[in-house]
Amino acid sequence: MTARQPNQILNIPNILTMMRIASIPLLAALLMSPSRSAGFWAAALFSVASITDWLDGYLARKMGIVTIFGKFLDPIADKLIVMAALIMMLPFNRVPAWMVLVILGREIIITGLRGIASSEGIVIQASDLGKYKTIFQIVAIIGLVLHYNYNWFFGISHILLTVNMHNVGMFFLWIATALTVWSGVDYLARFIRIIVR
Repeated sequence: MTARQPNQILNIPNILTMMRIASIPLLAALLMSPSRSAGFWAAALFSVASITDWLDGYLARKMGIVTIFGKFLDPIADKLIVMAALIMMLPFNRVPAWMVLVILGREIIITGLRGIASSEGIVIQASDLGKYKTIFQIVAIIGLVLHYNYNWFFGISHILLTVNMHNVGMFFLWIATALTVWSGVDYLARFIRIIVR
């Protein structure tokens, strides 16, 4: 019997994933305040966490240390931090409750279906729709967390542009919600096709 590798869990990609989960309480604490400064730091923290989402997967493949633990924990970390951000913004009416319900409901349903498929030895690959959904969710959340007007000065053309980040966030959240439903229906359809064979 092969000895268990000591880096099975404690490797760089998995540590990054665990750090992303560990950042959730701090993100939630920052989002308890509707202030501009709290929103700025929450957006910065969420952005760094989102970068580590890409980085841990890249490093795992590059270093050849893709583990079962990492495969299990990484998508959970992604869902937890997204849902934490959306739920913490609800009391300040920065995000429609029905959109949060749709996004949360989709994740619960798809996670359940993945569990059923896995128990039957079936692997249903994630589609590109799911990846696009995640990207739009991240951009939307950053905009919604920043919330306030921000001035962008273009020195060469001497143009001062005021951007309402809440509106930017909502624009991307509408797209993210549509992709959430679309990717959910797509996964459900592929699940049903495999099950009824």
